[in-house]
Parts: sequence; structure tokens; C-alpha cells
Amino acid sequence: MSTAPETSRLSAADDILLQTRDDRGVHTLTLNTPRSFNVLSEAMLGALQAAIDAVAADAQARVVVIGASGKAFCAGHDLKEMRAHPEHGYYQALFARCSRLMLAIRQLPVPVIARVQGLATAAGCQLVAQCDLAVASENASFGVNGIDVGLFCATPGVALSRNILPKQAMEMLLTGDFISADEARQRGLVNRVSTLDALDTAVATLVERILAKPPEALAMGKALFYRQLETGIEAAYQLAGQTMACNMAHEVAQEGVQAFIDKRAPGWRT
Repeated sequence: MSTAPETSRLSAADDILLQTRDDRGVHTLTLNTPRSFNVLSEAMLGALQAAIDAVAADAQARVVVIGASGKAFCAGHDLKEMRAHPEHGYYQALFARCSRLMLAIRQLPVPVIARVQGLATAAGCQLVAQCDLAVASENASFGVNGIDVGLFCATPGVALSRNILPKQAMEMLLTGDFISADEARQRGLVNRVSTLDALDTAVATLVERILAKPPEALAMGKALFYRQLETGIEAAYQLAGQTMACNMAHEVAQEGVQAFIDKRAPGWRT
């Protein structure tokens, strides 16, 4: 008999975004247009936004894993679709939709992990950078190469520059050059690199580590982590102190500390 957690299918196999949720609250979203390198078309942006909104409404959600089918993770925006609508208003609305999606990922109270099995470029690289954590296969590559077609990757640069050092980000944005998975790990864009065959195991290991921690503390911590990054150091310490006080007063921390004193496992871990 299998001991694997049950998984419910939330979409059909021919959908552009495959969605599953297991009985632990782990949501898996899989970009599923491999023939077009899983581009962020209008339809894909809409599907991802709806999926992220559904996770936000799921009180039992614990982790989100965003992956993709085929050889590429995501090749960015759909350039053919963009070229077919050469209007400033259309472009403004498109990039606003993409920005809303990226912010929704950041605002989720649960960790979001990018599972990167191949090429991630332009807005696809942005998607990786916007996730809280990222695990990549050794053959994955990363770039923000819109400049190659005359389009500076401005919005991808927002997330990229919050992951790696400014001059490293600027070089990628100015040249369009790609970096390998190992380089991405060294620069801080991804957390772990594995072989393609071991990628799911590497992601699962990270998921298990997160599931072993109390969700209330993770939610408070994630919100504070990003909020303090955008403030000065005095305000950051003030926010952090307020968060730690709220966290410490919460029953999960009270139980965790008492369990440490009693030299036993906390109740929420059993």
C-alpha cells in the first residue's frame, strides 16, 4: 500500500495550467504549454492568477510549487501575442497584469517554490526570482534577454535585482547573456541545484522541511521578511520586533518554547 499523500486533480491534462493539491495542503501548479516554451500568454497569466488567488483563499494551504512541462520552464511573455497588439494601452495593461501576479505570489502567506527544469528567460526568469525559493536542474539556464529584441527587461529586473547583486543583475539586463544553474545558485537566484532525475526529490525535501514548521510562524515571517527589505534599518528593526512579539505571544511559539524546555517534541509537530 502506498503511503504517499493523496493528491486531488484540479484541472484536466489538456489545460494550459495543471493544478493539484494534496491532503497536506501542498499546491502544485504546472505550466503546460511546452510547444510554446510555457510562455506567459494572456491566457497563462489569467490561469496563474486564478490559481494563486485560489491558494490565498485556501485556509489549509501550506506550500506552493510552480513547475513546468517540457524542456523549458518559461520563455517569458508571448512575443507574437504582443506584436499583434501594437498599442501602448495594451502593453500597459499586460505588464500591469504580470506585476499583479508577481505581487500576489509575494503576498501569499505560504512559501512558493519554483521547480526549474529548463530555460527560464525574461518574465520566466522573473517568475523564478519572485518565488520565495527555487530549485533548479543542472541543465537549467537563466536570462533576461529582452534586450536582444530591443526590449529592456524592466519588470523582470525588479525581481532579479532583489535576488542578486546590482551589477550582476545589470550585466544580465544589458547584455542578455544567460547564466547556468550553478551560476544562478552562486549568485543567489536559486537555492539548490540537482540532476534532472533528482529534481523532484530535491523539491520534495524542501517541502517536507517547510511542512514540519508551524504555518502561523511561517506566514508572519514571510510577510515581515519582504516588508522589512523595502524599509530603512530602523524601521526594519521596529517591524521585526513587532512581528517577533506577536509570534512569541502566539500559541505555536508558546508550545514550541515549552517543548524545548521540557525536552520533548512540540504538539504541532506530532
